[in-house]
Amino acid sequence: MFYQDEFILETKGENDIIDITSHVRRIAEKSGIRNGLVNVFIPGSTGAITTMEYEPGLKKDLTLALGRIAPTEIYYYHHERWGDDNGRSHVKASIIGPSITIPLRNGELILGTWQQIVFLELDTRPRTRRIIVTIIGEK
Repeated sequence: MFYQDEFILETKGENDIIDITSHVRRIAEKSGIRNGLVNVFIPGSTGAITTMEYEPGLKKDLTLALGRIAPTEIYYYHHERWGDDNGRSHVKASIIGPSITIPLRNGELILGTWQQIVFLELDTRPRTRRIIVTIIGEK
């Protein structure tokens, strides 16, 4: 069985980290699928999906770590193409990735006790984002 749905996020721009676990859970429940795989995907090249312990300290730590990997103050050749000053955003998103797959057992997402699904806004401006959730499995 296959089920697909989506939801919309309004972001504040670069370094906005949003817990989307409840959105994904609602879609999994709505699907009626009991056992399978849940894929969460962001169409776009400056957003990313991952998991983390969603707490203020780790949100700061992740933002600082990504800033060390792709700092603001260095030159990005991507800027030559579009002049949009978000080369670092593309680099960060490419490293983290646009999707994640979570097992589904007995209608429940299999996540660790302190593990949440998060969307990372890496673009330099606020965005309206569409998140696609695809579930494959059996009832």
